[in-house]
Amino acid sequence: MSVADVAKGGTSIWLDDLSRAKISGTDAHSLPSRIAHSGVVGVTTNPSIFGAAIAGADEYAADIAAMKNASVDDVVKKLTTDDVRAACDLFKEIYSATKGVDGRVSIEVDPRLAHDTEATIAQGKELWSIIDRPNLMIKVPATIEGLPAITALIAAGISVNVTLIFSVKRYGAVIDAYISGIEAATNPAHVHSVASFFISRIDSSIDALLKKDGSEAAMSLLGKAAIANAHLAYQLFEEKFSSPRWQAQVARGAHKQRPLWASTGVKDPAYDDTRYVVELIAPDTVNTMPQSTLDAIIDHGKVRGNTITSNYGAAVEVLKDLSALDISLDSVTTDLEVDGVKKFAQAWDDLLANVKAAQQG
Repeated sequence: MSVADVAKGGTSIWLDDLSRAKISGTDAHSLPSRIAHSGVVGVTTNPSIFGAAIAGADEYAADIAAMKNASVDDVVKKLTTDDVRAACDLFKEIYSATKGVDGRVSIEVDPRLAHDTEATIAQGKELWSIIDRPNLMIKVPATIEGLPAITALIAAGISVNVTLIFSVKRYGAVIDAYISGIEAATNPAHVHSVASFFISRIDSSIDALLKKDGSEAAMSLLGKAAIANAHLAYQLFEEKFSSPRWQAQVARGAHKQRPLWASTGVKDPAYDDTRYVVELIAPDTVNTMPQSTLDAIIDHGKVRGNTITSNYGAAVEVLKDLSALDISLDSVTTDLEVDGVKKFAQAWDDLLANVKAAQQG
């Protein structure tokens, strides 16, 4: 079975989806069924996911009506934290069995705070307190302003999912921010973290530039940038978490911050729909996938074990070849971070507008 092979390779399967209907459902796509039969050991959410879940869904109507006079921000906070708390409870046994490594559910701070360090810290602590579950993770964007927030939350004993990482350089800064937080934490053994490295959006952007170039050299690089970038991120993970600085924290019971492959749904139909799973398997990793990608892995995924650590040299060559075509991966990843923050903020604004309309309806 493909999902068992993914886990055997060291990659935990998390589902990038959540709604009240999935939490309480009984069909094959419900969260209890996914946990029991599809190898799912965690869940991630984001503003777009909450927007899709709540907009027009009948199961939220009673809660929205009961808070008719509350601010729209308070209503959305209640709806999303209630769902995440319920999901945390579904994963309680996995959380215990894996000693806190898996069984995790993530909720993101308001994406409009992505460039406000202090507000991000404050809301991270607030969400941690409201949901009040040890298997929660607070999602913090990997913006420059987000880095000190990561350190502060980790130091406070709060588990963090760092999101919107696109470049290996920024990923290095994220790891350093995490280790700084662990060094300041009173009891690092209680803290876990993942670093969400985005995949498919990189290929979408780079492939567009390659097709615009149109040369044979360019066309031979289609679909190679995102996986190569992720492979080099994993190489950095191995280096950083074997350093003397980190080993000093291992002696205190600290846990590695695992790389999490996000945005693993394939956007180009010309590509195999399982490629961002099967090409990114290695020990101490997580892959959070949309429902369609998980179903594809179950149906026809061909898992080949560790597909990362033997490919560092090839990954370096891909980046060299892109550079030779004057395609700057740094420029692309910088634009993707800006765009990612903007899209999540827009999704959050849309969610607030939809809930406000429901309140007034």
